[in-house]
Amino acid sequence: MTSPVRPVRTLFDEDAIARRNGELAREILAAAPRDLLVVAVLKGSFMFAADLLRALHRVGLAPQVEFVHLSSYRTGTVSTGQVEILRDVQSEVRGRDVLLVDDILESGRTVVFAKDLLMARGANRVLTAVLLEKPGKRAVSIDAEFVGFTCPDVFVVGYGMDAAHAYRQLPFVGVVDFGNGEPDLFPGA
Repeated sequence: MTSPVRPVRTLFDEDAIARRNGELAREILAAAPRDLLVVAVLKGSFMFAADLLRALHRVGLAPQVEFVHLSSYRTGTVSTGQVEILRDVQSEVRGRDVLLVDDILESGRTVVFAKDLLMARGANRVLTAVLLEKPGKRAVSIDAEFVGFTCPDVFVVGYGMDAAHAYRQLPFVGVVDFGNGEPDLFPGA
């Protein structure tokens, strides 16, 4: 039996996300990437990566695309601190500029793990683009080169991000509303 889907309050709407993706594409173009490989971190970044790739196309970039599936959460809502590779990049990264795309930069462990892995495999440089960042939540030292939005310290869903496999399909980023005026940090619990 699945838990009931709760109302979601919009934090960043579709229009704001679309505008910001266009701005990010222009910022990435200005970084003059060479032989660009975009590596999207699954699962949460899939919508952001798809829209960002279309925006990159509109500004004249034609990157190759790869996916890596990493996890530090498994079934919970709090990072375990250990990053696992569930699906690895299959393309050669040696000598290439890589744009690592993730949904949210919070503790930073996943992004640092992926960035270190790609650099160790010989990438020329690894730039990071994240839809959201929570600067006060870092467990490691990392800053993304390209940030969509700074996010308050709430558990967000939508636009690819989930809570117990629900809400990924939402075209906006929101906070689950449990009717008491406060966002629930552990939906479905």
